[in-house]
Amino acid sequence: MAGAKFGYALLWGMLFSVIATIILQEMSARLGIVTQKGLGEAIRESTKTVWSKAVAITLVLSAIVIGNAAFETGNVLGGGLGLETICGWNRFHIGSVSFNGWALITGFMAFILLWTGSSKAVEKVLVTLVILMSLAFIGTTMVIGPDMTKLLKGLLVPSIPKGSLLTLVGLIGTTVVPYNLFLHASAASEKWKNPDDLGKSWLDILVSISLGGLISMAIIIAAAVSFYGTDAILKNAADIAGQLQPLLGKWARISMAIGLFAAGFTSAITAPLAAAYAARGILGWNCDRSNWKFRSVWLSILLIGMIFSQIGASPVEAILFAQVANGILLPIIAGYLLWIMNQSSLLGNYRNKLFANFAGGAVVLITIILGARTILVVLKVI
Repeated sequence: MAGAKFGYALLWGMLFSVIATIILQEMSARLGIVTQKGLGEAIRESTKTVWSKAVAITLVLSAIVIGNAAFETGNVLGGGLGLETICGWNRFHIGSVSFNGWALITGFMAFILLWTGSSKAVEKVLVTLVILMSLAFIGTTMVIGPDMTKLLKGLLVPSIPKGSLLTLVGLIGTTVVPYNLFLHASAASEKWKNPDDLGKSWLDILVSISLGGLISMAIIIAAAVSFYGTDAILKNAADIAGQLQPLLGKWARISMAIGLFAAGFTSAITAPLAAAYAARGILGWNCDRSNWKFRSVWLSILLIGMIFSQIGASPVEAILFAQVANGILLPIIAGYLLWIMNQSSLLGNYRNKLFANFAGGAVVLITIILGARTILVVLKVI
């Protein structure tokens, strides 16, 4: 939608998002590796008074439940769009009730992997799907040949065209994902056990997030070349693939389908998992991933996403709403992370230094301004 409606103009927002994600995820990983605790657990232990603890628990759980549930709806719809593009069939009926079949199937596959898969199994599936997603979207962009002058201008010269604010916040919300700050701290603490591993973690973050940003930029660029100025209305994957047909031929449908399914399914796994880690930490549960309390959280998020995927809304609009919701919630979680990373009693010599605080503070401030403006736009105040 960013590329189709505004061409290359919002590419700078994606570049900002990638840099912001690297800054925040580095803090999250450092917290997990040094303390061997998740972000939720660190917040709980660092809030000393009853009222501050209650506020922290309420804010974190509200942000995670609202943000992840909305995001999960977009995840299963996105994965379903990919499967629909390949197979054609989508909805089925039981009596007078209509169901989005592929969204349910995507959610069910995520359930199986989350219920039975180990951390390594989940990681292998995610890596495989991200590679497929990379080949699909980056390959598409290379084939269509974008205008490099306009591309560089959109990447390096910030602008907010009229009507683009919600889309800009959506770009940030789908890249600097609040729940990933909880997921990454917990995942890093499970993968690395010693502060000497911080260098490995930094390289892991730099490569993976840069690749994610490159994929997202490729999607925007492909949409800008294919749709910008055409007044095309994007409601489903067929609309997107159809516009790419003249450029990619018969491979348009397949490449778009693979990319959409991989993008949706990877997030359909990580969003519920991150919610469970956040709840476990902030509520002080001492349990592993097979415990019923941990499973009940990710199962609830997955079920909410699957239920809301059936209400008949446009998948593209639902995905955009989820990303905007996450963009607005981001400053709350990022603010808590920044506060935690300055706790010398928790991190000792590994606490934030001046540059990390400046960079993290800038990210929080910018997201607060954009989030506030978005709320005012939605309320039609401006």
